[in-house]
Amino acid sequence: MAGNSQRRGAIAKGRKKGAQVGTGGNRRKGLEGKGPTPRAVDRPYHKAHKAAQAAEKRAGKGPRKRAAGDAEWIIGRNSVVEALREDVPVNGLYVAEGAERDGRLREAFMLASEKGISLLEVTKVELDRLTGFNGHQGLAARIPAYEYAHADDLIDRATETGEKALIVALDQVTDPRNLGAIVRSAAAFGAHGVVIPERRAAGMTAAAWKTSAGAASRIPVAQTVNLTRQLKAYQEAGCMVVGLDMEGDITLPELGAPDGLADGPLVIVVGAEGGGLSRLVQETCDQIVSIPMVNSVESLNAGVAASVVLYAVAEARR
Repeated sequence: MAGNSQRRGAIAKGRKKGAQVGTGGNRRKGLEGKGPTPRAVDRPYHKAHKAAQAAEKRAGKGPRKRAAGDAEWIIGRNSVVEALREDVPVNGLYVAEGAERDGRLREAFMLASEKGISLLEVTKVELDRLTGFNGHQGLAARIPAYEYAHADDLIDRATETGEKALIVALDQVTDPRNLGAIVRSAAAFGAHGVVIPERRAAGMTAAAWKTSAGAASRIPVAQTVNLTRQLKAYQEAGCMVVGLDMEGDITLPELGAPDGLADGPLVIVVGAEGGGLSRLVQETCDQIVSIPMVNSVESLNAGVAASVVLYAVAEARR
């Protein structure tokens, strides 16, 4: 009996939960470090990945390029309200705890509510950290990084609309407010896009967005690695490239004269204040155009000069 008791005890012990032979945790360990399952489009052998590659190949280029960084900040009550009024794309509105509720703050809240923009209340210290600045007046707006077009797409845009190409290229313009003003004028006078260099030039930052008064959402801005090479590509596509400089070969009235250069596909190159056009860019231009002025002025602001020439071209084409 004692032996039978021991045998039954042994059997009972063998049936206790967890006593069976298993993986010993090896299966769980084998799964560690694998990370999340990649999206279908990121898996080389998935049909979604192959379809995406085929679409890019048909387009002849990769996806549109994004600016460095993932977001920009507009800070200060007046700046934020103006951005909301002008339909600058805003991802979120941030307000510091305890911020004084004045008329501008109330208007910002109202506009954010109308546009479906999320409103987040954070501490002042946190808002300082997010924006990298303590002069935000308790209000900041986060906008997405600008998505640049491909420079060659601007010609296609003109072709699709059945119009003669009109493109504005900027050479070493470093002030984002000038860039924003030029984008606004380009949209107003029927240009098909603006081209800027990737380096040593202003990009579509929050300041440029604000100065464009919302026009940046209606006209593409493209970046190019080499402006001179891109201008030559436009020439090969049939465009006349003209640069703006006080020492021009012809004056603006000659550009806009009947049967003048303004009648055909045109690229207008605007240089920086003071420095003007760089040597290689100026040598690449087919023609250098000057704006006649009554009084002796050193030079016009880049944004103003671009607006004057764009208006003259629009009038000549009307």
